[in-house]
Amino acid sequence: MEFIKKYFRIEERGTTIRTEVLGGLTTFLTMAYILFANPGLMSGFGAVDGLDANAVFLATALAAGLATLAMGLFAKLPVALAPGMGLNAFFSFTIVLGMGYSWEEALAAVLVSGVLYLVITLLGVRQKVVAAIPQSLKYAIGAGIGFFIAYIGLVNVGIVINTGGTTTSLGDLTTPVALLALFGIILTMVLLALKVRAAVFFGLVITAVVGLIAGFIFPDAQGLPVYTAFIGSVPSLAPTFGKAFSGIVGLLSQPAGWFAVFAFLFVDFFDTSGTLMAVTGQMENVTEEDIQNANIVDSSATVVGAVLGTSTVTSYIESLSGVGAGARTGLASVVTGVLFLLSIFLSPLLTLVTSSVTAAAMVIVGTMMAASIGKIEWDKWQISIASFMTILVMILSYSISDGIGFGFLTYVVVMIASKKGKEVSPLLYGATALFIAYIVFLNVL
Repeated sequence: MEFIKKYFRIEERGTTIRTEVLGGLTTFLTMAYILFANPGLMSGFGAVDGLDANAVFLATALAAGLATLAMGLFAKLPVALAPGMGLNAFFSFTIVLGMGYSWEEALAAVLVSGVLYLVITLLGVRQKVVAAIPQSLKYAIGAGIGFFIAYIGLVNVGIVINTGGTTTSLGDLTTPVALLALFGIILTMVLLALKVRAAVFFGLVITAVVGLIAGFIFPDAQGLPVYTAFIGSVPSLAPTFGKAFSGIVGLLSQPAGWFAVFAFLFVDFFDTSGTLMAVTGQMENVTEEDIQNANIVDSSATVVGAVLGTSTVTSYIESLSGVGAGARTGLASVVTGVLFLLSIFLSPLLTLVTSSVTAAAMVIVGTMMAASIGKIEWDKWQISIASFMTILVMILSYSISDGIGFGFLTYVVVMIASKKGKEVSPLLYGATALFIAYIVFLNVL
């Protein structure tokens, strides 16, 4: 036990082994949905010809487990990794179905983007780009992500919906799924008010149990926790393993293939930067070396994930649920990583953790993150408008990276208009130019 405490700096970060275990378990429960969502999205729900969804499930579990273990043991941060939501849809609907590339070539784009991300991290470019971002914009990114994940939690259970008449509106709160989510949110709020340690974790567990009971009462209701079996069979990885290598030549022989690589790289870079800033912003005693190691793990995980057969593996904002439960060290990530690997054998149990169960964690953690909005220098016009655009676009575009990009663009434009362009770092100009290129390629070419 003493070795574990010393290795993970348990006492230095003011936590305990028990708290770290609970935090790691909470993070796993909050993001376990990716095991089932990723195969469906990567395969375009059956539209991507020849991609074996079962193999993608195994690749997802392995990539998430190994990457999160590496994050815990090497970077020693409570950050979990898995194939990114949004990037998996970009993989299937844009690169394969939209641009006409094979899924092997799309995996090659993921592989090359991961290698490039690793290179710019090792060369120190990533660190310099992040250092060039004004502190208030970093706070805005953290607050925006808080609003964003809370919004996702509400959308996933139908509390917020798209009616067609308006972009979003209040959904039907009488459905079993919405009621269960509201129960979980209120329960977790009460537990926090009572100062119950690991309130987020206990809220998840109690909500899952109540949802399971509700499933027996309302057998026809969709989206409630369901118990199916204890152990399931392990699928084969052969249909996807190493296929990325066979698609490299076909991908890079065309100019549009480089766009695919750049798009994956851009989104992964800024999603990871935003996530790490948000998670470490809730902690103390985190060094730049810790952040550098985290980025090395993140970029390496993308490479390994592509070889296994899954889309871009990235740091997950849901890690904040574990931080909210008290996690402060890499031990929590080790627990999460082991659970991802065990999920290969216990995957049927994950049907108990539905979006209605995790909604509370996402809303509560989002609330905690939004507190950083008060640290923004709202009295400075250049900062306030850029921060506002960062938060606004991040929520409405359903994209962390788009919010960051528009925040940068707004800041640069307003600083130039205010004749303060010389105060902006050349790297921020470069990042903004890349974002503009990304938008042009995505919407025009």
